[in-house]
Amino acid sequence: MPPDCRYSGKPVRVKIGKAMGEGTAFSFLLHMKSQSFIKGAIIIAAGGIAAKILGAFYRIPLTNILGGEGMGIYQMVYPLYCLLLTVSATGIPSGLARLVSAAEAKGDREKSRAVLRKSLLLFSAIGFAGSALMFLLAPLMSMAQKEISAISAYRALAPGVFLVSVLSCFRGWFQGKSNFLPTALSEICEQAVKVAVGVFVANLYRSDVVRAVTATLFAVTLSELAACILMLFLAGKERGVRPLYRERIPILRSKMLLRITIPVTVAAGVLPLSNIADSILIVRMIGAHADNATALYGLYSGAAATLVNLPVSVCYGIAAAIIPAVSALASKGSVKEAENRILFALKCTLYLSMPAALFLFVFSGRITSFLFASVTGAEGEILSKLVRSLSFAAVLLSVVQTLSAGLTGCGKPKIAAFSMTAAVAIKLLAEAVLLRYPQISVLGAAYASIGCYFVAILVNLLYSIRDRKNRWAFFGLAGEFLLMSAAAVLPAAAVAQVHVLLSLAVAAAVYLALSVLLRAFTAEELQIAWRKKNGNRCRVRVRS
Repeated sequence: MPPDCRYSGKPVRVKIGKAMGEGTAFSFLLHMKSQSFIKGAIIIAAGGIAAKILGAFYRIPLTNILGGEGMGIYQMVYPLYCLLLTVSATGIPSGLARLVSAAEAKGDREKSRAVLRKSLLLFSAIGFAGSALMFLLAPLMSMAQKEISAISAYRALAPGVFLVSVLSCFRGWFQGKSNFLPTALSEICEQAVKVAVGVFVANLYRSDVVRAVTATLFAVTLSELAACILMLFLAGKERGVRPLYRERIPILRSKMLLRITIPVTVAAGVLPLSNIADSILIVRMIGAHADNATALYGLYSGAAATLVNLPVSVCYGIAAAIIPAVSALASKGSVKEAENRILFALKCTLYLSMPAALFLFVFSGRITSFLFASVTGAEGEILSKLVRSLSFAAVLLSVVQTLSAGLTGCGKPKIAAFSMTAAVAIKLLAEAVLLRYPQISVLGAAYASIGCYFVAILVNLLYSIRDRKNRWAFFGLAGEFLLMSAAAVLPAAAVAQVHVLLSLAVAAAVYLALSVLLRAFTAEELQIAWRKKNGNRCRVRVRS
């Protein structure tokens, strides 16, 4: 950015003329836009919403095609896949975003490029090892889960670990540069390919459940390949950038990359590890007093958890955007400003997740009967209870996600790793107790998850928000948005008999109206920017 175009809160005049070159003012506006935390979060969130809408069109027909048994096998494979992704890829975007944003804040673009090339060399090797490990562990995992037919499903998904490792390096680099569009586009690309190929092959082999599940999981691998190709194309379109193989690398050790990414990986990897334990613990313990343990696990993990994770995925945009924003402030020693930015991110998280959680709680039965029409009878009732029990996990997990990102941006990822480890240990202990009772059954896993996320919030909040006034402000915001959500959901109940989608539209309209009337966000918080054109001059005003 030119030195005469600083953000000072005052109008900045940029003359548009031939001397500046064609399109310069437009590029300036785009650059300014990329630096806004809230706009970056909106881009990621929009991509997440689009991806999840596509994902919903994928999971819903998939559940109807494969049934509870097929989804049970499908979900058994995913925990190991997610764990290996976490080890080889999950910590990469957050860790690299912190390194790249610190380098970009100092104007060191050479180091920024070096981080990308070094990370590709390092993490592609780790991802390849993860793929090989998943391929080799397939028989052992299938035996442990008492589902020998899952071997082929594990191996169909194995190459995806390597591909996501490469994909994550590019996502972290772009996010560190406050360019969130490539991440959003790659997420949409993933889901589009997965939906198109996955539903087709599931229908093609629907008479053979095991073959259908295997083909569907191979579609996931193909979707990751498509997203990698897209990222390579977008990285190659960066203007004025030499190819990576010609890049001169300054001193940048793998040890430094690992020191940043490993704690983030641990924090993110504890949940997938607990999901592996769930896939074994839930099926085995419920199997002692029920004949449909695999199907119940499929309903819990494949249907109920998927619904609850929709608002969490939308809020991921906030977590992704907060890392470079907080990291840039922390690198300059602006600790108070960094904490205020985290608090604002929490406010955005609560604003989005609270109404979604309350809507899931109130309309759980109607939502599940609409989305999962093939799940009826006793299984349908259990699914409705699972969604209702897990509904407020949408808020808790979204807040944990944002707090963990804030800690990473502040250079404290070890605290996030510790809090999640302690929380998951409590979750598994609670499951071991609750799942023994037939009257609780799979609902025990939902209750344990709520306790897990609540513990993680308490620990993360203690270390990320040190100012007591800001802590009380967080709880005040939670109460405020809960009341607003209740006021929006109650009118929606009046039209619930017509259709659940109409209830959703009414709740959303009332909630937005209340947000405007009660001034949920100020203009300064949203960092509103506008411009006025006058001849060949462009007047840009930025509120920070």
